[in-house]
Amino acid sequence: MSIQQIINQLIKSEKILLASHIHPDGDAIGALLSLGLALEEISMDVVLYNESTIPAVYQFLPSIHRIKKDPGNISDYDTAVILDCSDLGRIGEAASAVSKIPALINIDHHLTNTRFGNFQYIDPGASSTAEMVYRLIRQLDIQINTGIAYAIYTGIMADTGSFRFSNTTPEAFEISHEMVTRGADPYKVAHHVYETISLNRIKLLNMAFDTIELSENGKLSVMTLTQKMLDAAGTQIEDVNGLINYAKRIENVRLAALIFERKNSMDKKRGNRFHVSLRSDGSVDAAAIASSFGGGGHQNAAGFDTRASLAELKATIFDLSDHL
Repeated sequence: MSIQQIINQLIKSEKILLASHIHPDGDAIGALLSLGLALEEISMDVVLYNESTIPAVYQFLPSIHRIKKDPGNISDYDTAVILDCSDLGRIGEAASAVSKIPALINIDHHLTNTRFGNFQYIDPGASSTAEMVYRLIRQLDIQINTGIAYAIYTGIMADTGSFRFSNTTPEAFEISHEMVTRGADPYKVAHHVYETISLNRIKLLNMAFDTIELSENGKLSVMTLTQKMLDAAGTQIEDVNGLINYAKRIENVRLAALIFERKNSMDKKRGNRFHVSLRSDGSVDAAAIASSFGGGGHQNAAGFDTRASLAELKATIFDLSDHL
């Protein structure tokens, strides 16, 4: 489906809901904020929505307060744009209601995208969804202001791991360079995203480090986080972002897994509810592994939700090391 078809739908819309996935990362936030600010430049009626609290490290972004935790009356919208979500359920509890909005636009760069919606713009070759939003803004011929520039730059920087990951393309550098010329300050972004950390998050890091286990062949690392640990450290779920990268950096590790216990997850019959994040060094297809558990993502970064006892889940994950 062409970008032009999506543009045609946006232009004729009366009220648009923009949403990205729960527990948003920099790309989900950057794509959401940049598209929202851009559409407002051409006087579109838009609401920016994310179910989760925006992590503290992204609170510096201009107009971040525009992202709401309540979408309001869903029946008011004639169009919804879902950003950086491989399936509609990733937006959270509002997914069922949002699915009834007449025009549903799916913009994403995950290889495992389920192709939901009436309009799809999917590009697994893009560095980030923020990069795809940039292309859309360019075709809309909207002037990129400082707020949009910060959002796009942050989205690309975050999803490329500060331009270290394999999805760092020439286009990602070119767009980032343009965003800097439009007012985004690379030092300011890096300072807030990577160099600012609360004391409570350091406490959580210490607890998380103590849980790291390695497979017998040393190629798989597993980190575990429970709700008790979050409570003891005085942290929130948003503080979990990025912790898995420490487990991935261990020498000889090819695949890292972070097992995170969901809130109110206790269910004796069905097992506790966990989210498992996977990170690969590039030699393992994390998306394929996640897909086998009903999840998805990218080759180097993916995840899935499951119900099990912690012991059962760990055993299942450690079994993966036999194939690494």
